[in-house]
Amino acid sequence: MLYRSPVLPYDITISPNSNGLPGIGQLRDVVGAAMTVGLILAVLALIISAIVWALGANSSNPHLAGRGKAGVLVGLGAAIITGASVTLVNFFWNVGQSV
Repeated sequence: MLYRSPVLPYDITISPNSNGLPGIGQLRDVVGAAMTVGLILAVLALIISAIVWALGANSSNPHLAGRGKAGVLVGLGAAIITGASVTLVNFFWNVGQSV
C-alpha cells in the first residue's frame, strides 16, 4: 500500500495590510484613545486603592488595608498590561511568523 502525504501549499505570504479596508487609520486612533483612557483609569484606581490602604492601616482595619493592597496590585497590573499591549502583540506576532 502506498502512502501519500497531503499536499501543502508552501509559498503563502500574507502580511498585515494597512490599506485593505477603509477606516483603518480611524480605528488606530480609537485604539490609541482607548489605551489612554485605560492608563488614566489605572492611575485613578492606583490612587484610590492607595488611599484605601492608608485609611485601613491607620484605622487598624486589616480587611480594608488588604483590599487597598489588592487594589494597588490590580492597578499596577492594569497599567503594565495596557502599556505593554502593543509590544506583547508585536512579540507574539513575530513568534508566530517564525513558526
